[in-house]
Amino acid sequence: MTPRRLAGFLSTPEKAPGLVLFAHGSGSSRLSPRNTMVAKRLNEAGVATLLFDLLTEGESADRGNVFDIGLLAGRLLEATAWARNEAGFEALPIGYFGASTGAGAALMAAADEHAEVAAVVSRGGRPDLAGAAALNAVRAPTLLIVGSKDVQVLELNRQALAELRCEKKLEVVSGASHLFEEAGTLERAADLAAGWFQRCFSKSRRA
Repeated sequence: MTPRRLAGFLSTPEKAPGLVLFAHGSGSSRLSPRNTMVAKRLNEAGVATLLFDLLTEGESADRGNVFDIGLLAGRLLEATAWARNEAGFEALPIGYFGASTGAGAALMAAADEHAEVAAVVSRGGRPDLAGAAALNAVRAPTLLIVGSKDVQVLELNRQALAELRCEKKLEVVSGASHLFEEAGTLERAADLAAGWFQRCFSKSRRA
C-alpha cells in the first residue's frame, strides 16, 4: 500500500462518491470489529473504505509509537498520497474516520495544508490529542460522535469542538458508552457517519 507495506483492507463499491481512510485507536488494528462494522455500513451506502494498520508489526510492539499522534497522522497522510496516485481513486474526495486516539491522528492529518480532506468523523474519539493548533487549522467539515455515558470523553469533545474553526457538529448517541457496545448504538453512529460522508463528498465533487 505504501513503501512501508502496511496491511489493509480496501473495499470499493461501484461509483463510490469518495474514499474513507480509518484511523483506529490504541490497541486496535485493521481487524477492529467496530470499525469493520462501520466500514460495512459505509460500503452499503456506496462509500469506499480503507481499513489499514498505521504501524508495522514491529512498530506496534513499542507502546510509545501507539500513542505518537504525530507519527500516526503522518501514516494517514502517506495513505492519502497513495490513494491519490492509485488508478480509480485519484479523483475521489477523501475522508478520515478516527476512533479513540485515532481521532486525534485523523484531525492532525486533516490540518495539514496538503491533505485536502473532504470530511472527518470521530467516534468515541480524543480530538483533543491533535492539539489546539491543529484543531484551529482543520478546514474539513468535522463530525464528533460521542456516547452519552462516555462522560469524560464527551467533555473533551465539547472542548475540542470549541477549538474547531470549520463546519462542525457534535452528535451525542443516547445510552452509548465509550465503545458503543449497547444495542443499536454502534449502528446509530455508523448511520451518522455515513450521512456525513455522503453529504460532504457530494458537496466536494460539486465544488
